[in-house]
Formats: sequence, C-alpha cells, structure tokens
Amino acid sequence: MKTVADYVITIPDFPEPGILFRDVTGVLQSAEGLRLAIDELQKRLEGLDFDVIAGAESRGFIFGMPLAYNLGKPFVPIRKAGKLPRAVVRKEYALEYGSAAIEIHKEDIRPGQRVVLLDDLIATGGTMKAAAELVEELGGQVVKMLFLLELAGLEGRRTLEGYDVDSVVVYEGK
Repeated sequence: MKTVADYVITIPDFPEPGILFRDVTGVLQSAEGLRLAIDELQKRLEGLDFDVIAGAESRGFIFGMPLAYNLGKPFVPIRKAGKLPRAVVRKEYALEYGSAAIEIHKEDIRPGQRVVLLDDLIATGGTMKAAAELVEELGGQVVKMLFLLELAGLEGRRTLEGYDVDSVVVYEGK
C-alpha cells in the first residue's frame, strides 16, 4: 500500500544547490494521493475536542477545507496581509531574508474556541507561530498544529514548543 510520501515529488538542488525541495503538488495531482493525505490528516484529529480548523494560505486551505467539511467544522482562512476585506488582526514574522505578515478577520475566532491550525509544511515554524499568536490574541486556544510534511532539520518544533504538533510525513533533513 502506498503512503503519502510516495506521492511527494523530491526535486534536488531547488531553490539552491544541496536543497531537496519537497513538492506536495504530486499529492494533489493524484486522486488516490489526495484522498490518502486527507485521511491521514483526519486520523490525527480523532478524539480531539475542537471547534474550528484554521488553515494558512494557500495550501492550508487546500488540505483544511476537506477536513472541515468531513468533520462538520467551520474553516477559517489565515491570509497574507491585505487580502481580507473586513477588520483583521495582523502578525508580522521573520523570514530568512526579510519579513511577512498574516491576518485573520477579528470575528472569525471567538474567545474560548478550540482551534486546530493546519498547513502543508512545517519548516522553521515561523508562519504557524504567528498564526497561533493571532488565534490567542482573539481569545482562542490552539489545541493542535497539523502538517502534511515536516522538514525536521529546520527545527520548526523548537519554535512551536508548548504546542501539540503533528505531521503525516517527517523528513529528517532540510
């Protein structure tokens, strides 16, 4: 039986020499791979008490929406700055070369809500840390951070220490 990792395309030397780029589009391009990915993510939520799934733009939307649908939960988009039309909370975070910002509508997370944060990949953990801070600023509680892929060599779990972090596929390198 195939695993999610069997559908991930590894591209050597991208974006620079020595890097193995893990491309999830191979998962999306296969009906079997996509179904397997959603099923594996959903297994990691079994028995967890939560109210809402929030996904980071854009691949967090791709994997988070089917989970929310399957589980009868609302979905909250976490967007890049400037993309949401109503009042937002915003968090800037550091990138390797510069910074970025993400936003959530102020009314999308209510005080006391138990939130699952989702993205396709955990690398350094910066995006998800910023997402967690947004949820917490609005009074929500992050009960799990869920990823399809993890690049363990970039130590994102260290950045997310104190949170329940789970990944379907873990690659030891960067």
